[in-house]
Amino acid sequence: MQVTEIIELSKAKVKVFIDNEFAFVLYKGELRTYKLKAGEEISENVYHQIVDEVLVKRAKLRCMNLLKSRDYTRFQLATKLKQGLYSDEVIQQALDYVASYHYIDDARYAEDYVRYGLQTKSKKQVMLELRKKGVSSEIIEDAMMRCDNETEDKEAELIKKLLVKKKYMAATATREDKSKIVAFLYRKGFSLDKIHTIIGEID
Repeated sequence: MQVTEIIELSKAKVKVFIDNEFAFVLYKGELRTYKLKAGEEISENVYHQIVDEVLVKRAKLRCMNLLKSRDYTRFQLATKLKQGLYSDEVIQQALDYVASYHYIDDARYAEDYVRYGLQTKSKKQVMLELRKKGVSSEIIEDAMMRCDNETEDKEAELIKKLLVKKKYMAATATREDKSKIVAFLYRKGFSLDKIHTIIGEID
């Protein structure tokens, strides 16, 4: 293997290319430690040393630091590491490490998100947001099932709150008023059945 190019990324970091392909990002001090120079060979031993002892360790620490401030899904954490130009191999090892200690757990994340999200959003909105965060449909469905009874109650309560906020008065509402409020609630992600049920209860 040959170090074919070293490109300055910042005052402290460089991008290293091996055999004309991007390999990793190193600090300039690390570049000197491992004596890497463009046009010179890099042994398999040194390459694996850099990956295993420097990059994987750094990626693990990056994960731990991110998780200090808030929870992440596996997908979100992987995205953060990709932004740091870590390889898929390094990312996988770092994620497996934090997952082994349950620092990331998509099932737990989804259940917490459902419980909190349904205080202000429809079930459909919450499910869509979880998908965008990279949570699998299976995990989302399981979280919804576990919170099912709470979900139904909270959705009904939220629709009623939105009706109050929109000053919907059943006694004086015209057919047009009713159509508008149904359309508004539907856009919020509530099912038509649920909307008509709640409006029917106050009519």
